[in-house]
Amino acid sequence: MKLDSKIPKGELAEKWTKYRGTMNLVAPNNKRRIEIIVVGTGLAGASAAATLGELGYKVKAFTFHDSPRRAHSIAAQGGINAAKNYQNDGDSVYRLFYDTVKGGDYRSREANVHRLAEVSRNIIDQCVAQAVPFAREYGGLLANRSFGGVQVSRTFYARGQTGQQLLLGAYQALSRQISRGSVTMYNRHEMLDLVKIDGKARGIIARNLLTGEIEKHAAHCVVLATGGYGNVFYLSTNAMGSNVTAAWRAVSKGALMANPCYTQIHPTCIPVSGEYQSKLTLMSESLRNDGRVWVPKKKEDVMAIREGRKNGNDIAEDDRDYYLERRYPAFGNLVPRDVASRAAKTACDEGHGVNSTGLAVFLDFASAIERYGKSEAHSQGIENASSAKIKELGEAVVEAKYGNLFEMYEKITGENPYKMPMKIYPAVHYTMGGLWVDYNLETNVPGLFALGECNFSDHGANRLGASALMQGLADGYFVIPYTIGQFLSKEIRTPQIDHNDPAFNHAAKETEARIDKLLGVKGNQSVESFHRRLGKIMWEYCGMARNKEGLEKGRKMIQDLRKEFWGDVFVPGTSKEFNPELEKALRVADFLEMGELMIVDAHDRNESCGGHFRTEYRSAEGEAERNDEDYKYVAAWAWINDGDPVLHKEELEFNNIELKTRSYK
Repeated sequence: MKLDSKIPKGELAEKWTKYRGTMNLVAPNNKRRIEIIVVGTGLAGASAAATLGELGYKVKAFTFHDSPRRAHSIAAQGGINAAKNYQNDGDSVYRLFYDTVKGGDYRSREANVHRLAEVSRNIIDQCVAQAVPFAREYGGLLANRSFGGVQVSRTFYARGQTGQQLLLGAYQALSRQISRGSVTMYNRHEMLDLVKIDGKARGIIARNLLTGEIEKHAAHCVVLATGGYGNVFYLSTNAMGSNVTAAWRAVSKGALMANPCYTQIHPTCIPVSGEYQSKLTLMSESLRNDGRVWVPKKKEDVMAIREGRKNGNDIAEDDRDYYLERRYPAFGNLVPRDVASRAAKTACDEGHGVNSTGLAVFLDFASAIERYGKSEAHSQGIENASSAKIKELGEAVVEAKYGNLFEMYEKITGENPYKMPMKIYPAVHYTMGGLWVDYNLETNVPGLFALGECNFSDHGANRLGASALMQGLADGYFVIPYTIGQFLSKEIRTPQIDHNDPAFNHAAKETEARIDKLLGVKGNQSVESFHRRLGKIMWEYCGMARNKEGLEKGRKMIQDLRKEFWGDVFVPGTSKEFNPELEKALRVADFLEMGELMIVDAHDRNESCGGHFRTEYRSAEGEAERNDEDYKYVAAWAWINDGDPVLHKEELEFNNIELKTRSYK
């Protein structure tokens, strides 16, 4: 299969503007006759459904939540990037484009990333108009802070609740369209299959999660905005309901899954504390603006901390290793996530981890509190302020910037991060891989589109912090409303799709058969136990570090686990009722296949880049070593049941950025 990315010709900086001005359009009178299904109501899905409804299309929006407000986008903390250059520190569209491609270790598509950087500026204006309460400077202008992998301040934020505030803005826009009747909202519905007619995506099979009824929903095209697949690892920062099912059902109908091995490990998460945990908690990357990451230099200090004889404040400054500042002086604590995560793992592997498991490092705000306190004392005219007063003033500044994050940390760990250094460790967070899409955000299945984290398109092998919210809203508000017309302009003579078409009936029967098969196993092991075992295999053999031998072992273990799952899983209840265990069983069944494909992709890519770190391919200093000669492509996989996945390649071209070894030193 030849993959056509449909990138417009012309200069990079002019591609999107010219393309947008010359692409096919659907007239307003025709939009009223065209139906679109949008699955997912996070930032990408809600903004897409709202905008498409505003344009006049008839939209059906689906979420498995009781309200669109519960989408996992609400959990995003630190901010959203935009090339506004409000700080006058040298930012530009090109610099955001360059930082994103470099941050992704040169494994993303130039044209898509430049478009993202261009429309980022519009997003902020859109959100301000929706009354999103971004932080502001003293004079009333919008504030910015820095995130990893950049040397400018371009991240707009609302304390540590940026995702929540942005989602409420998108939800307001969506609610307006629901009230107008241009969007029909289906809460508590989960997509369980994609329906194709004559090769085109024409609808979905959904299960009403309250009644268990299998429903057929038809449309002229389908838009998936269902997030990432990080929960394949079981322990992650994702909400427990986040899953791959909608995307994987599309893969089962011929869509390609691109770069599935590219998993982002976030460096600032609360460490694992026990086997009882079902998820992990993220501490925003914004904390690395002011927090300093370190471990004790001396092993005796490490042991004293682990045994409770000392705490972080007892370690003298000279006995601390601020390893990010030492190894990466140009960026310090604001190196990209993959770099910071591997550095933390290295420190802990060398025996310097600071909690009882040996898997934690310190994130310390003492220096920031002192710095802010002195500045505040000076601005208030307090001469010779005492240490206690400086701490008091400094803590107030930190609380204003990060208060809810500090409160969350203390509630979970029982330690006051104003007084003691936080303990953090990397955890699974975001997946850069996803459904393969072209420049129009259309998959290789005509009429099937994918937005946000659900697609692979913008972040390469590593996402820069604060770019997920940017991509989700860019795709939903400013890209798909234009590009979907390239497909729909050819469908204006297509009558309303009949949900009683034989293709819908066949897909519905297949879905019911899959459900009946799960319920009919009547084994002895819970769904949760299989998910937990899958997660351990994935983390051990396809986590922060991978190697050929481990990947081969991990694949065999997943194949065996999948066979065991279908032979011994126990799913209580029936299909025609509210049955959360059945929901989870269907999702875990898909994770068991997705996990194997991730391992296949990681095994096939004999290089290290971004979030994909093969221990066989690293420099003498332990940094990732890319192989541009052999692996400068998007790996798009077709899943073959009971057979090896088939690889299709999209060669990447870099005409505007020089390929070179990524350095943050």
